[in-house]
Amino acid sequence: MKRRAFIFLATGATAARPLAVFAQQTGKIFRVGVLNAGVETPKPLADVSRDAFEKLGWFEGKNITFERRYAENHPDRLPDLAAELVGLKVDLIMAGGTLAPLAAKRATTTIPIVMTTAGGPVGSGLVSNLARPEANVTGLSFMSPDLDRKRLQLLKEVVPRVARVAVLWDAANPYPARAFKETQRAATALGTEVHSLEVRGPGDFAGAFDAMERLQPDALFAIGDPLISDSRRQIVDFASTQRLPAMYPLREYVEAGGLMSYGNSISNMVRVPPDMWTKSSGVPSPRICRSSSRLRSSSLST
Repeated sequence: MKRRAFIFLATGATAARPLAVFAQQTGKIFRVGVLNAGVETPKPLADVSRDAFEKLGWFEGKNITFERRYAENHPDRLPDLAAELVGLKVDLIMAGGTLAPLAAKRATTTIPIVMTTAGGPVGSGLVSNLARPEANVTGLSFMSPDLDRKRLQLLKEVVPRVARVAVLWDAANPYPARAFKETQRAATALGTEVHSLEVRGPGDFAGAFDAMERLQPDALFAIGDPLISDSRRQIVDFASTQRLPAMYPLREYVEAGGLMSYGNSISNMVRVPPDMWTKSSGVPSPRICRSSSRLRSSSLST
C-alpha cells in the first residue's frame, strides 16, 4: 500500500550563494507576504515557521520581514489581501490552503508564490503539472482526494459497524467539493452511506451539528481545509460529546483529542517553504526553477 502524506514540489537548488549571505552582503531586507484564508496562525505553529527560517540564517527584523494577511475564514476578502501584498512589493508570497494561493496567483504573475498546504493543486488550477509547476507557483500539497478514500477505508477497518457516515466539509472551497465526490465513490464501494454536512463559514457549525444530531450517524468524517482546521477543537469536542468515532485529515486533530487521523501535520508542512524559497535562486526571482515531485509517507495517528 502506498501511503502519501503530501506531494512535495521541490524547487531546484541552482543558487550560486544562499539568500541569507546575499542579504548580508547587500544589506537588503527581504519581505515575505503570508496569505491565509483562515485565522491568524497560533503561536506554537508560528514559532515552528520562524525557527525554520532562522535555521537558514533568516532573522525577522534583521534580514527579513513578514507581511501577514488573514481572511478570518471570509474567502471573499482574499483578492483584496493578495492585491495588498502585491502592492507592498513583497519578494515572496507564502499562501496556505487552496483559496489563498489561487488568489495570489490571480494577483501576480511575477512574485514567487509558495503554496504551503494546498489541496489537489492540479485539480484546483494552481499548477497544470505536479512534476513541473509552471510560471511563478510552486510548493507542496498534503491533501488529495485519494487520501480521503483511504481515510474512509481505515475508518471502516477500525470501526467495522459503521454504515452511515456524516461528512463535514467546506462548500466554499473547490478542493473539498472534489474530495467529497471521491469519498462518495469510496463509500459506494464499501457499502457505506455518506451524508453531506456543508459549512461555508464559522457561523455554520452549529447548524451542521444540529443536523448531525438529527441524522445520528455511526461516524464523523472531516475533509480538511483552513475553515475545518481552524474549528477542529469545536469539531472534536462535538464528536466526543456524541461518542462518535471520527476520522480526521491531520495529526493536530488527534492532539486536540480526536480519535484518529491519516495524513501529515501542519507543523511538518510549515518547515518546508523557507528551504524551498532559499534554494530556488541566489536572489528572489519571478522565475521558479524546474521542479521535481517527491512522495513522502503518510501516518495514521490515534
